[in-house]
Amino acid sequence: MRVTDHDISLARQGVLALSRQLAAANHLTRLILGGDESTEVTLPASAMAILVETLGHLAKGREVKVLPVSPELTTQEAAEMLYVSRPFVVQLLESGKMPFRKVGKHRRIRCEDVERYKQRLDEARLKTLEELAAQAQELGMGY
Repeated sequence: MRVTDHDISLARQGVLALSRQLAAANHLTRLILGGDESTEVTLPASAMAILVETLGHLAKGREVKVLPVSPELTTQEAAEMLYVSRPFVVQLLESGKMPFRKVGKHRRIRCEDVERYKQRLDEARLKTLEELAAQAQELGMGY
């Protein structure tokens, strides 16, 4: 889904309104949905926090994808979390870079293991980027 300027504007308004409401709430938050007839729903504060975070990304023009988190993921779900192909995830598993278990012939990966791998990958990328920037500075490349 492409984020339009109109989406960004509405998301900014939504972040402000929901953030104020969330700050005032203890555990449950009421949300009034407009339309022909207004409907009031009560949501857990955790759901409101997710809405605020999602709107925050949209307000910055970023596309958002919400994935349910289950204790164990399929190789396809893990691939989607890591933004890689499913065969690449299978290769990671079979090479021992990420733990998994088999259920019949299917591989299952703990969500926390995927998140841990993603964090290590992000840290390695950042370190490489910092090293490249330092080299560019040493060589006087102007950036």
